[in-house]
Amino acid sequence: MMKLEGALYPWRFRLMLGLLALMVGAIVWRIFDLQVVDRDFLIGQGDARSLRHIPIPAHRGLITDRNGEPLAVSTPVTTLWANAKELQVAKDKWPELAAALGQDRKALTERLEAQANKEFIYLVRGLTPEQGQQVLDLKIPGVYGIEEFRRFYPAGETTAHMVGFTDIDDHGREGVELAYDEWLAGVPGKRQVIKDRRGRLIKDVQVTKNAKAGKPLALSIDLRLQYLANRELRNAIIENGAKAGSLVIMDVKTGEILAMVNQPTYNPNNRRNLQPAMMRNRAMIDVFEPGSTMKAISMSAALETGRWKPSDKVEVYPGTLQLGKYTIRDVSRTEGPVLDLTGILINSSNVGMSKVAFDIGGETIYHLAQKIGLGQPTGLDFPGERVGNLPNYREWRKAETATLSYGYGLSVTAIQLAHAFSVLANNGRMVPLSLIHVDEPPKANQVIPEKVAKTMQGMLQQVIEAPRGVFRAQVPAYHVAGKSGTARKTSVGTKGYAENSYRSLFAGFGPMSDPRYAIVVVIDEPSKAGYFGGLVSAPVFSKVMSGTLRLMNITPDNLPPTQQANAGPPAAVVKANGGRG
Repeated sequence: MMKLEGALYPWRFRLMLGLLALMVGAIVWRIFDLQVVDRDFLIGQGDARSLRHIPIPAHRGLITDRNGEPLAVSTPVTTLWANAKELQVAKDKWPELAAALGQDRKALTERLEAQANKEFIYLVRGLTPEQGQQVLDLKIPGVYGIEEFRRFYPAGETTAHMVGFTDIDDHGREGVELAYDEWLAGVPGKRQVIKDRRGRLIKDVQVTKNAKAGKPLALSIDLRLQYLANRELRNAIIENGAKAGSLVIMDVKTGEILAMVNQPTYNPNNRRNLQPAMMRNRAMIDVFEPGSTMKAISMSAALETGRWKPSDKVEVYPGTLQLGKYTIRDVSRTEGPVLDLTGILINSSNVGMSKVAFDIGGETIYHLAQKIGLGQPTGLDFPGERVGNLPNYREWRKAETATLSYGYGLSVTAIQLAHAFSVLANNGRMVPLSLIHVDEPPKANQVIPEKVAKTMQGMLQQVIEAPRGVFRAQVPAYHVAGKSGTARKTSVGTKGYAENSYRSLFAGFGPMSDPRYAIVVVIDEPSKAGYFGGLVSAPVFSKVMSGTLRLMNITPDNLPPTQQANAGPPAAVVKANGGRG
């Protein structure tokens, strides 16, 4: 019977054999195809499950002062992360992990349980390599480390407002760190590794892309002058019970900012208790009415017209000037009923300055103020920098003309005021400002006639050295020039000025034999010994200018005759006499 069935249906048996043969052939062909013809497919699939690219961190560029002193450096740190899924099988190790991390055991336990399904969570960032290795040496499953870089600021609070800081991911967030972030930021590299399915490193294969460090940046500031300015400004704030202050030192020949400090300040290396007000770079962000420091600009405009010369007289008696409902007053009693132009500056006469301004017109003062940078962008592109306000009226009435001439009705920053006075110091030539160290002095633009600028230098020198001058601004062994100012502060939320709220100002330059450095001091709301600029800010100018000239090895130009004789003959004479004297 069985034989009969096989004879009747032999095709079934052959069909089954054929199908089996086809299946075997297909499998053999697929194996051959994957192993020989299309090898890349299996390799790619294997690599996709085991081959990984991990980043190689790149450190940011070094920031230094003009002399190469480090202001911001990148130091290696270790960041610890965890695969929370893996950590679930090692709960007995959690107390040990919490102790090693210095974290609360209960808080860490709750956090790991709440994120039990996550494969990546940060445990702690920014540990020193030694601290990180101590935790990794515990061999706790699911705990891994990443090498990163963190910024450190050697000068701390002294350069905080200028340099700024980076965030936890090493991106610039304030100051130069933000302004030059693309220049300073490095380009991370890539390293190819093999990991198992649990993410554990099996083999370090190769570096596929080298990390590229950020480019270095040399700032214009001199760290010695920065320390000097910061110390004297801080002392002045304390002595006068002031709210805040700013100080700027600049090189009038090159336009470089040699020092820029503000109080209050902060420590960029420890920002746990940082308050927003401490982060403000007041020298570039805070705008204020320049007060009587503006008279130097207004007087320059008068001299430039050719209608006035320093010896011309102006009647200032009785110390007031009525303009409708508005009364112009001289704050202090002047030398007499009539003053020449230099006397107007020495006595800081609002009445005298207003009468000169009426003659030349407000628009004349406006155009000169605009040319020397007041109310204009400085070109520094510093984050948050403000340009102030320089109003221009269709019709310059007497009230607007007068207030502009003695520093009200406009607003400037400390850096703009320093730039304006640098033009007077540089014989009327204006150079662009720079926060970056420059090798060659930039091209200067003559914005004030040289004769006018030199005349103003002499007049501003008398403002300090005349018997009724601002004697507190004098610098031993040097001739210097400058102008004090006192400006009432506007009230917040209402029109007009706040009661008993002032800014004390001083702007000046030196030495007068060859003016090189301009300094501006702004003290906000002094409350102890007075508030006049000649009383509060002038002494700070004196100390900072004195220290600057000595640190920069500038030859004294105001020594008594006996000291000049003891100083010896000029070098050329010594050389001609063979050094015998």
